Amino acid sequence: MSGELYDVVIIGGGVTGTALLYGLAKFTNLSRVALLEKYCDIASVNSKATNNSQTIHCGDIETNYTLEKALKVRRASQMLVRYGDQLPAAVRERVIYRFPKMVLGIGAQECELLRHRYEEFHPYFGGMKLLEKSQIAEIEPQVVALNGHDRPEELVAIAILNEYTAINYGELAKSFVEQAQSVADKTIDLKLGTQVASIEPIGSHYQIKTAEETLTARFVVVSAGGHSLLFAHRMGIGLEYSCLPIAGNFYFTPQVLNGKVYTVQNDKLPFAAIHGDPDVTVPGKTRFGPTALPLPLLERYHLKTFGEYLEVLRLDGTVINVLFDLLKVPDIRNYIFKNMAFEVPLLDRRLFLQDARKIVPSLQLEDLQFAHGVGGIRPQLIDKPQRKLILGQAEIDPGNGICFNITPSPGATNCLNTAEQDLLRIQQHLGCRFDRSWFGAEVRAS
Repeated sequence: MSGELYDVVIIGGGVTGTALLYGLAKFTNLSRVALLEKYCDIASVNSKATNNSQTIHCGDIETNYTLEKALKVRRASQMLVRYGDQLPAAVRERVIYRFPKMVLGIGAQECELLRHRYEEFHPYFGGMKLLEKSQIAEIEPQVVALNGHDRPEELVAIAILNEYTAINYGELAKSFVEQAQSVADKTIDLKLGTQVASIEPIGSHYQIKTAEETLTARFVVVSAGGHSLLFAHRMGIGLEYSCLPIAGNFYFTPQVLNGKVYTVQNDKLPFAAIHGDPDVTVPGKTRFGPTALPLPLLERYHLKTFGEYLEVLRLDGTVINVLFDLLKVPDIRNYIFKNMAFEVPLLDRRLFLQDARKIVPSLQLEDLQFAHGVGGIRPQLIDKPQRKLILGQAEIDPGNGICFNITPSPGATNCLNTAEQDLLRIQQHLGCRFDRSWFGAEVRAS
C-alpha cells in the first residue's frame, strides 16, 4: 500500500462535500480527513452563487412537493438555519439572508389549488400565511400593479414573511471549510487544484491517484455533481444509471421585487417553474428564471466535459425510450421546445418576457437583461431498470467503503442532511463515534 493514509477522503469541494468535511471534523472522532477539489477554489461549479437560485428550499412554497417530501426537506433546511445562526455575525451576514417569499396563484384554478394546499400544510408550517390580492400588494406591489390599477386576474399567495429564505451556497461551503479546519488536534487537509485521475480498491482501502500524489483512504465519498456518476461508472458501479443534464439560464431586471416570488409548478414538468428573486451577489437587481434546456455537458461553460457526458450517458435503447417517453407528454414536449426557442436571438427576451410578466405584469422588454455566465447544470439521473427520470438527488452506495452523491435541486439545501447520511455510512463501516445529536435537534422558528 502506498500513499498517505486518511480515514476519509472527500472528492468534490462544493456545498455537499464541504458539509461532510464539517460533519467529520465536528461530530466524529476520526482524526485524518482530506478534501480534494480540482479547481483552485471551493464551490467553483454548481455551488457558486451565480449558478443556482440561492434558495433555501423548505417545502412550503414548492407546489410540486407532497406534504411528506416537504417535511423531509424542511428538516434539512432547518439544519442550514441552525448552522447559520451559530456563525459569527460577520460571516452569517454573507451566508444567509431573510427575504419575504411567496408562491403566487394566478387565476381561479391556481388560487383554488393554493387555498387547499394552505389548509393541508399550515398545521406543519406555522409561519405560512394565505394572502389575498390586497395583502400581496402590501408586500410585493409590482406583482399586483398594472397601468395604475390592479391586474385583473384573481390572485392568491402562500407567503412566509420573516424567515431565512436565501443563501449564498458558495460562502456557505467556504464557512464549512473554515469551521472544519478550526477543530483542534485533527488533520483536515484541503487540497485545491487537485484533479482525481482514478479511484482503485486496494484490499480494504482505496487509492486515489492524482497528478501530484497517491492518497489512501479507509472510506471515500464522491460529491462531484455529474462527475460522481462518471467516477462510479469507471469503477463499474451504478451502471444502471444514465444522466440527463439540464442547464438553466436567468435574466436580470431592475429591482421590482422585495423578496422571492415563485409560481405554481406544473406537476407534469420535472423542471422548476419560473421565479423572481433578489440576487444576493447583485444588489439592486431582481433575477428571473430559470429556463431549462438539456445540455450535453457535465459542467456549464466547460466544453471539455462533453466527452465525459457521453461516457456517463451510456446511450442505449432504454435511455432512448425514456427520453422519447418524456417527449410524448405534451406539456413536457412543448416546454422543451419553448426553452429551445429561448436560445434563439431576437426571440429569447420576447418569449421570456411573457413568462416574467406572470410575476410582474408591468415589465417591459427593455427591463430584461440576459444574465451572462449565470446558471449551472442539474445532473438528473435516468434509472434504466425503472425506465424513468429521477427527480432530485440520488446516492449510489455499493456498501463497501465508497459512496457517490449526485445532488441536483434541492441538493444544496439538503447538504447537511446528505452529510448526516454519509456520516452514518462511515460510522457503520469504520466503527467510529458519531455524535448525531446536533443533526436531530429541534429548531426554533426563525
